[in-house]
Amino acid sequence: MSTSATQPVITPSDSKSTTIRVGTRKSALALKQADFVVTSLQRLHPTINFEIKGMHSAADKDKVTALYKFGGKGLWTNELEAELMGGELDMIVHSLKDMPTGLPEGCVLACVTQREDPRDVVVVKKSLEEKYKTLADLPEGSVVGTSSVRRMAQVRRRYPGLEFKDMRGNIDTRLKKLDAEDSEYSVLILAAAGLSRMGLTGRVSQYLESGTKGGGMLHAVGQGGLGIEARADDEKTLELLKALENKEAMLAAEAERSVMRTLEGGCSIPIGVETQWVSENKLRMTATVVSVDGTEGADAEHETEVKTREEAVEFGLKIAKQLTENGAQKILDVINAARAANPNTEKWVPA
Repeated sequence: MSTSATQPVITPSDSKSTTIRVGTRKSALALKQADFVVTSLQRLHPTINFEIKGMHSAADKDKVTALYKFGGKGLWTNELEAELMGGELDMIVHSLKDMPTGLPEGCVLACVTQREDPRDVVVVKKSLEEKYKTLADLPEGSVVGTSSVRRMAQVRRRYPGLEFKDMRGNIDTRLKKLDAEDSEYSVLILAAAGLSRMGLTGRVSQYLESGTKGGGMLHAVGQGGLGIEARADDEKTLELLKALENKEAMLAAEAERSVMRTLEGGCSIPIGVETQWVSENKLRMTATVVSVDGTEGADAEHETEVKTREEAVEFGLKIAKQLTENGAQKILDVINAARAANPNTEKWVPA
């Protein structure tokens, strides 16, 4: 399966004075991602002007409060979507894993670009790099830095002796916190895609995926992908984006997001996924839901032919059903009950 090659025909008279306003979070990584999209679009549509507008989300403005205390969906996206719906922006470039699976009425996931490495990785504190390379090397009581309940749950499932502490900030900020002489962290778990886009893959000590010895972790829904959101009735912008879409990435993302949408029931859940094209049009997905303490897990794996968005969504529904039948519902019932009793708990950290 190949990237869509249909390029919209835009004549100079149509686009001479056109300016497309591109929204993004105002972090170094988010701006770099938006610049990648704009540069790609500029090559495809040289007569159109593209302007990037960076905005701080509530979580960006407050780097002290733990993520789970913000609550609700759209943690990284609400402010941008308000401007998109109000006509102040024409599109938004998101890290796909940060996009809620339910978008505001009138907004659509218009495009998914070619996907970066979706895996999670281990980054070891510089002063400990000679001693430790993998999670299995760490002694009991070692502190793992992450703000993701998905990562905590999956690591606890395999390494119950490790401890966890919240880690916030841009990638550079987190690495500085990790490497500080007085840092209590032994390692961080981060997304490979973010490190790659920032030119920091040299810090990766271990890649975590289902087939990696000592890894066995599945990544977040949409991780590694860039999702571009636009208004559903903005035909001009939707047409511009067609040539940028990667069909494989879009269909895999739709399948993953369908699993999440079916299961989440209004709150973030510790779900991990892994998708792989095993042959032309045939997609394999592995998925897991793990209790927050890591003691229980439900797993699913299946492969099927996927050629359209509708088939991708249907595939996600089947995986979600398989997870439920294998015990995910019991885990989700416990999570939802605890959340209702105490909404300000670490159980609601986004993926």
